[in-house]
This record gives sequence, C-alpha cells and structure tokens, in this order.
Amino acid sequence: MAKPRKKKSKIYFGTPAQDAIIEYNASTDPRERNKIYKERIKFPFEKLAENIMNTFKFSYFDVPKIDIQHEVVSVLIQKIHMYKPDKGRAFSYFSIVAKNHLILQNNGNYKRYKKTELLSKMPESWNPEDNFYSDEIGSEYNEFKELMLQYWDKNLTKVFTKKRDIQIADAILELFRRSQFIENFNKKHLYLLIREMTDCKTHYITKVVNVMKTHQKKMLNEYLDYGEISDNDDEDEFFSY
Repeated sequence: MAKPRKKKSKIYFGTPAQDAIIEYNASTDPRERNKIYKERIKFPFEKLAENIMNTFKFSYFDVPKIDIQHEVVSVLIQKIHMYKPDKGRAFSYFSIVAKNHLILQNNGNYKRYKKTELLSKMPESWNPEDNFYSDEIGSEYNEFKELMLQYWDKNLTKVFTKKRDIQIADAILELFRRSQFIENFNKKHLYLLIREMTDCKTHYITKVVNVMKTHQKKMLNEYLDYGEISDNDDEDEFFSY
C-alpha cells in the first residue's frame, strides 16, 4: 500500500526566515546580504504583506494591491535592522510593522478623501507632538524631531523592557514619523488609533506616554542648551516601569 504523501508546510514565515533575518543583520557584506534577502527573506516578506492586506479591511487605498504590497515590503526592509531576536519572534514583529504602516496609510488616505463628523465635531484638536513640545522649539522642530527619533531608535529597548510597552512606544513614534497625516486629529481619535495599532488598553498607553514625556523633556532641554541630543549609553540612567 502506497504511503500517503506528506502535505507541504503552509508556514511561510517560520524559524528559517527568522534565522535569515538575523544573519542578514549580522552581515556587513552587501553581496551576502543581497543573496540572503533574495533567497530567504523576500518571499516571506511578500507573503506577510499580502496576508496582512487580506486579513484587515483597508478601504481607502486607490492603487492596485500589488503596489501596496511592494510598499509594505519596502517598509519591512527599512525596519529590518531594528529587529531584536531577544524581544520576540520575527513574524510577530514584522506583522505589527506591516499592520501599523497600513493603518496609518489608510488613515492618511481617509483624511485626504473623507471629512468625517468625528473630526469636525471634536472641539479639542491635538496631535502627538502637543504632549511633548513647547513653543520654545519653534522653527527648529524638524531637526529636533529627527534627533529625537534617532535617540529612540537606539534606546527604545533600554527604556522599555516589556514587549507590550515597546509595541506601544513604537506605535507612538510611528505617529511622529507620519505626523503630516494626523496633525489635525483630536486626542481621542489618536488614542483610538494607537489602541487599534497595538491592541492595548488606554491606561497602558498613558503610562508609556508619561515615561516618554520624561525623556522628551530631558532631550528638549539638552537640545536647547547644546543643539544636540546625546545617545546616552549609560543604562543606569534609564528606567522602565
């Protein structure tokens, strides 16, 4: 009697893909990195982007799905260096990155093409920067924001050690990066947006915001005094809750 054929695994982004990403980040040879990406990372990234797009309803895209997929893959490549194996599985990390990008793009498109009663009736306008900055920064804001984002890219996992907190903080920073899409959104809507991106309750988000504000104030004072922000590699100065 013939043995039944084994079904091919449907896992497209498992340990082999994660190992490839780790090897990619560890390599300094452009040719080797390109080979690893094309042979072992490209397909998992493309499949992940496709599945996220099909799982969630993003109604405000007016370009072909293949273009959206390519855009998501491009974002995953940009974020690949930020993956830390000790913080969780690569699949989980990059799924969150893809989902957050699509949520923000969808909301950006929504802002451009739709004027909702929610946005027009809310009396309190707020953007993510209002909680962190004063008028002192003035026209130098863009430079400060860039330095601030570089600081958080290097120190996020030192300040926050819990996976949930890192996820929330990363979502908040993504709002800074996309502030042109959300500058007129009200506070309530932004909290709802962060909750949608992270699946975390508001009180957890508020705690992370408060920790980040403490660091932001220190960075702002340093920038105003010296025109730069130190990397602050002294871990004794970091704290988490």
